[in-house]
Amino acid sequence: MNQHYLSRRSLLKQLGATALLTRFGWMNAFSQAAPPDYKALVCIFLAGGNDGHNTVIPLSQAGFNAYKQARGSLALPDSNGPLVPVQDYTNAMPFGLNPGLKALAPLWGTGQGTGRLAVMANVGMLVKPITRPAYLANAVPVPTNLFSHSDQVQQMQAAIPSSSAGTGWGGRAADMVGAMNAGTSFPSTISCNGPSVFCIGKTVQSATLLPGFNLDPDGMSLWPAAATAGRVNGLQQVLQFDSGLTLVQAANKTRQDALALNALMKGASATVTSPFPGGSLGDQLKQVATLIKLRNTTGVKRQIFFCLLGGFDTHGSQSWQQWDLLRQVSEGMAAFYQCTEQELQIPNQVTTFTLSDFGRTLQPSGSGTDHGWGSHHLVMGGAVQGGRIHGAFPDLTLGGPDDSGTRGALIPSTSVEQYAATFAKWLGVADTDMPTIFQNLYANLPAFGGQATLNFMG
Repeated sequence: MNQHYLSRRSLLKQLGATALLTRFGWMNAFSQAAPPDYKALVCIFLAGGNDGHNTVIPLSQAGFNAYKQARGSLALPDSNGPLVPVQDYTNAMPFGLNPGLKALAPLWGTGQGTGRLAVMANVGMLVKPITRPAYLANAVPVPTNLFSHSDQVQQMQAAIPSSSAGTGWGGRAADMVGAMNAGTSFPSTISCNGPSVFCIGKTVQSATLLPGFNLDPDGMSLWPAAATAGRVNGLQQVLQFDSGLTLVQAANKTRQDALALNALMKGASATVTSPFPGGSLGDQLKQVATLIKLRNTTGVKRQIFFCLLGGFDTHGSQSWQQWDLLRQVSEGMAAFYQCTEQELQIPNQVTTFTLSDFGRTLQPSGSGTDHGWGSHHLVMGGAVQGGRIHGAFPDLTLGGPDDSGTRGALIPSTSVEQYAATFAKWLGVADTDMPTIFQNLYANLPAFGGQATLNFMG
């Protein structure tokens, strides 16, 4: 009887998935070959404002002396272990990574063409490039509500220096490469950590898929089996009934899409065997890998993913807390890269990068730091110009030329729009479409020296 019950459940699951996939328009994709020009961007958002100053540390004598003087009691190394030494191969300048990033160190490489990991230095939201004198004199406009979590989260994900954005730069980039996904209605932007501005486009179809969340009909199992069948059948009738009400139909379509996506995720073709660390970020990155593995089935050629790890608002107890968070980032990213290389076999077609609200102040506040501005970010993938510190590494003198005040809230030397535009260009966005995604950047391009994209991608 129990075997019969399981068999019935399995049959219902397969029939339900088939009906949903047919309705959602994905069945034709099963016969497609793997897209030869597949590319994916994976954003890891470090929520709360990661302290870039204790993520990447200059180890030249002058740079390290300035760092120690400004950081005081927060200066590394500390009890969490020694710094991870790396060197920018272009100028032999030494740097140290936070000990929490140890798992990523092997990806740094030892010379041109050997690295899969790089740092983009001192990135932040800008209206136009600005100097310390201009900032202090209010001579150049700056993003609205600097140092505010809610505003800066919105701006970094939208790449718009105001707080009124309704779309994200990831979603807008997906809009512009939508033609590459013609023939499939599979979502091109997917958040693995709840809804995010980053994934929202004007026309793109996005989805939210939390790891471990079971939407499958067998999640409604009852005893006896006939009750489960009735419940599933009832749901199908509700979803397929044309009520004539726009809001109800939209809700039903969302549920249908979620069920179809869930069915694909639970199929054998989506099984990822590569090891991933436990925890929130590890689970999200494993889910991303699973979705990428489905590219043969879905026929999607361009995808953008969003993951998030919180806890970086380190006003106190920063030393251990940041180390532990960066350890999770490092172990998750390293496992993800290994999966793209060894199991998925597309390391050059997947690029992973970090974003955060903002940086922190150089000067500590007790055992923590306060809200800053510019920060350093990690970029990983086979197409990355690795083994380098890209951009202008800041002067770490309190009240110095890169300080917006006296506490080391550093003025960004690279706009997040330039950072984002480089990824969009790599993804395949046409030059003529870039101004639509990054309106502020292109409106002020002469002020940025005519440089919309950077050189950290191959």
